[in-house]
Amino acid sequence: MPLTRSAADLVAEARARIREIPAAEALGMFDDDSFQIVDLRDPRELAREGRIPGALHCPRGMIEFWVDPGSPYFKPVFGEDKTFVFHCASGWRSALTVATLKDMGFQNAAHISDGFKGWVAAGGPVEMPG
Repeated sequence: MPLTRSAADLVAEARARIREIPAAEALGMFDDDSFQIVDLRDPRELAREGRIPGALHCPRGMIEFWVDPGSPYFKPVFGEDKTFVFHCASGWRSALTVATLKDMGFQNAAHISDGFKGWVAAGGPVEMPG
């Protein structure tokens, strides 16, 4: 059975209605305490490629539960008065995440449009696990 909408269609629809921040611009937010970078990538990606120092790791499959104060998995950090800037490897998962959060009423979210790859290409700091 053919799909009626592709993953690329869903990402394009999400990007049309969320705040996108290019990695080069996100670099300017790196030391600003009013922003919290959130890494949605799989732990294997973090181990292989490194991570943005100070980024909060949240597995993509948990974000809806971590931001919901009514969930038993709620993380208080998401109740703080900050702008949460999500990223994945290239911006697809983070676009879908921010659109979902917007649908939930979570207002202070944006994503790095070119993802971790864009961050690295822009010269952003990276730390390796270990």
